[in-house]
Amino acid sequence: MTTNRKYLDADVLARLQGLELEARTIVQGMISGKHRSPMRGFSVEFAEHREYAAGDDLRRLDWKVLARTEKLYLKQYEQETNLACSMLVDCSESMAFGSENWMESKSGIRTKFDHAAIAASVLAYMLQHDGDSVGLYTFNDKVLNRLSPSGRGSQLEAIFEILSLGPTTGKTNLPILLHEICERKVRKGIVFVFSDFLDDMNGVIQGIRHLNHLGHEVVAFHVMDPQELDFPFQDPTLFRGLEGEPQVDVDPASLRQGYLDNLEEWRGNLQSELRKLDSDYILLRTDEPLGDLISAYLRGRKSRQRKEMRGPLT
Repeated sequence: MTTNRKYLDADVLARLQGLELEARTIVQGMISGKHRSPMRGFSVEFAEHREYAAGDDLRRLDWKVLARTEKLYLKQYEQETNLACSMLVDCSESMAFGSENWMESKSGIRTKFDHAAIAASVLAYMLQHDGDSVGLYTFNDKVLNRLSPSGRGSQLEAIFEILSLGPTTGKTNLPILLHEICERKVRKGIVFVFSDFLDDMNGVIQGIRHLNHLGHEVVAFHVMDPQELDFPFQDPTLFRGLEGEPQVDVDPASLRQGYLDNLEEWRGNLQSELRKLDSDYILLRTDEPLGDLISAYLRGRKSRQRKEMRGPLT
């Protein structure tokens, strides 16, 4: 049977050509790759100096430091490794919402889930083709599917098949999945979350804090529809509730400013809490080109990492 690759968007992949994603923290890998490892080795990435001890390999002496300080220091390098990445994709009922025509050449609406699934698919494809391991977890109010990070050839096909199942009913319960990943002792790496985050914020932040404590880096892709962000409604409208909420018939004009103020406060709190945990926050609007959004994030991330690089002993 042919694998369903409807979310592996060629246009988005083209925008990411030549870009890489590297771990910001030290990771644990099982094969040689491009990311920093806790193990010291002879790779080309400088880590730090340490004082010479009897029996050390003299080939690793830093002769420039010796000439400047008359002290013996060895160069240590960080062994490179592969990266374990986990894609967490929200499949709850609210992710089925969509309001914008997503391509002039195609009929149909791009839902929040579509946007999340495309982003997860192209990042998984890019990472595995760079030699990294990728896993997928889908969830609503419970964990629906689990694929632990793997670099095997069939992993991408399994990821695409699961994402092709689409969104479901049920509420969002991200904390249950975050804590389960911690309990399963998944090899530390990067955890990507694709969700509208219509959830208990305290529970989400506690789950991310738990992941951080175990050495994971968390990247939050906040997927939202333009109608949710801009609230463009003018005439009396019947709003259908999602995830168990009742429908409401209201005058949008009287609610608009209060809604936008509350939304801005909620998003600001989410960003602020994530920043405290050194977690990236990226807003994915479903009416903006996904390839541009992801490529801008990857380029910005690379630029920040270069600024944070630690130089040699001076």
